[in-house]
Parts: sequence; C-alpha cells; structure tokens
Amino acid sequence: MDDQIDCGDALLQLSAFLDGELTDENRLAIADHLNRCAPCDGARHFEGELRTVIQDRCREEVPDDLRQRILAAIADDAK
Repeated sequence: MDDQIDCGDALLQLSAFLDGELTDENRLAIADHLNRCAPCDGARHFEGELRTVIQDRCREEVPDDLRQRILAAIADDAK
C-alpha cells in the first residue's frame, strides 16, 4: 500500500473513491489517508452529502400530462 498519498492526490481521487472506481490498493491508500487527515475526511463527507442532496433533488416527477404528450410525440415520430 502506498503510504505516500498526500492531500492533493487524495482529493484528486475522491470522486473515483466514492464511486468505487479505484483499485483495491488505491482505495485502501485513500481510505488510510482520509482516516488520518481531518480536512480531507471533511471533504469526503461534504462530497457525500452533496451527492445525496443532488440525488434527492433530481427525483422530481414529470407531470402526467407532459409524459403523455412526450409519449404521443414519440409514437407519432415512429410512424
């Protein structure tokens, strides 16, 4: 495991870390850094909360009449 992860590296890879896109070795190195570095760990928590807020806000439902008009337009284009 790379013990030389610095704050810049940790923050640069934070999104990939949260998305589960890192190799096991990199994930463990970033996790170790985050566990030892309060500012970077704070960035992880902020990013996680921000993702949750965005995810919650993007769940608005499309009005049923708009959905029906879209479906009708698609069906007309398919003819």
